[in-house]
Amino acid sequence: MELKKILDVRRSTRKFLEQPVEKEKLERVCQMALQAPSSRNSRSTRLMVVTDKEKLESLAKMRDYGSAFMKNATAAIIVMGDKEASDLWLTNCVISTTILQLAIVDEDLASCWVQIDGRPVLQAEPDGKLAEEYVRELLDIPAKYGLLCAVALGYSDFKPADLPPYQGEERIIWK
Repeated sequence: MELKKILDVRRSTRKFLEQPVEKEKLERVCQMALQAPSSRNSRSTRLMVVTDKEKLESLAKMRDYGSAFMKNATAAIIVMGDKEASDLWLTNCVISTTILQLAIVDEDLASCWVQIDGRPVLQAEPDGKLAEEYVRELLDIPAKYGLLCAVALGYSDFKPADLPPYQGEERIIWK
């Protein structure tokens, strides 16, 4: 699929069919994401693919807001950064996640990013347990990896509307 088409059809999708995503597709999207640019070519991004239904249901509870839909995804990819490989691991993860979401569309799949970094488990307790702690414990993730997000994915269960044109202040500044 051409990049222009991918950008035109990519949407945050929170409704998925029960059809599992083929392992080959998951491997391809991960490999594409890992080709993303990184600071000083540190390649600090790490990915963890979760397809176990019970773990997906538990991941859906990482936050009491914004993650419940994950229980219906057939896969999730945890995007992490090796903090020992680069002090810019978080930026590297953001770039990789963007490529990941575009690669997912290229495989005729849909996805939605769920923020982990800096988010509390309970919205009403912003200084309480963090989603990162919850996910780290659930998936036994070593401390050397910082967690950015989870990307829930699968075959889409709906057709999103086209994006309306942006109606706001100028977003491109020319000098």
